[in-house]
Amino acid sequence: MTSVEQPRPSQSWPWWPLLPLYPYGRRRTLVRTLIPGQVWSFEQLQGIFYVAVPIRMTVLRLREGLLLYAPLPPTEELLGELRTLERLHGAVRTIVLPTSSGLEHKLPVPAMARAFPEAEVWVSPQQWSFPLQLPLPWLGFPRSRTRVLFADGVPHGDQLSWHPLGPLDLGTGTFMEVACLHQLSGALLVTDALVAIPPAPPQLFEADPTPLLFHGRDRGDQPLIDTPEQRRRGWWRMVLFASYLRPGSVQVPGLREVLSQAWQPGLRQSRYYFGLYPFRWSQGWEAEFKALLGSRGEARLQVAPVLERLVFPRRPDALLSWLESLAELEPLRWLVPAHYDAPVACSKADLLSLAAGIRQRVWASSDGSWAYLASIDETLLSWGVVPREPGG
Repeated sequence: MTSVEQPRPSQSWPWWPLLPLYPYGRRRTLVRTLIPGQVWSFEQLQGIFYVAVPIRMTVLRLREGLLLYAPLPPTEELLGELRTLERLHGAVRTIVLPTSSGLEHKLPVPAMARAFPEAEVWVSPQQWSFPLQLPLPWLGFPRSRTRVLFADGVPHGDQLSWHPLGPLDLGTGTFMEVACLHQLSGALLVTDALVAIPPAPPQLFEADPTPLLFHGRDRGDQPLIDTPEQRRRGWWRMVLFASYLRPGSVQVPGLREVLSQAWQPGLRQSRYYFGLYPFRWSQGWEAEFKALLGSRGEARLQVAPVLERLVFPRRPDALLSWLESLAELEPLRWLVPAHYDAPVACSKADLLSLAAGIRQRVWASSDGSWAYLASIDETLLSWGVVPREPGG
């Protein structure tokens, strides 16, 4: 069994029931400097059933102070780290919600706005809520300080440029995200559409590798043994779940088999789900993960698979236009997504190569790894939840 860093009161997030994702009410924050003196990454974990991947808030240093892009839950630990940056580089002046549909990015914004009452709050256009469409003040956004990107201008237009993807009609709402180029550093900030998946587990898991070890096993009655190989196996499998929801290489065994492996000594506690492990991985599952990497086994720039199959299947033209417009930005040196690896070296050639690859390959596949996502898409279409010809 592995040692686990003990939770601290400063990591508490009391609003977790609004979006009950792992690690629920405890959110450890890791702070990394991406570009010295200019760009910082604040990272937490989020997931379901120990399928945990990093989520990022990016902090930019501007002449006026600091800008927060895609806020995270503002625990005391996170706010303490931000106060340290404020003492060095100026106050938090701007908070940006760059997506209209990402609940994990939207829910922390009101709490973050309360923590910095002098900061302006900017949100992407086409904000929506479900099942009722509510005005932003009813959702906790400060009425007097909240602005809509483009409709009310843009913040810090002399230092940043803003580039929308969408809006695309999802039926119940819209998908939209707004990229931001920090001209001084050449860092392009994006939210959910683009990712680069690293082959090794992120540093965030050092404090508690339990999710890695849980998924690194083949059976529920196996102990959680902490080795580099088990961590790597667990990371690869979690990425497959996060990318495809139900990877092609995993099956769900019967209830009798699952229960027969549960309640083993050492695992009879809620932290390990009492030995419940409802997965059976087929031989060769590693190849399914390696397909997400570059030719040399490195992280590569790509469209997030879930969005490719559930958001963009009928609108690759919108995605391609966005990628090709981003490729023309100057100066462009780095990509900083809100999930997985960052910073990722990025150039005009990289974005144009990604766009060219999309044009050349089969789009919105229903085979192999994509089969489960395709079944969800077809179900939503048949029920009339999403349109067959989305606008945007």
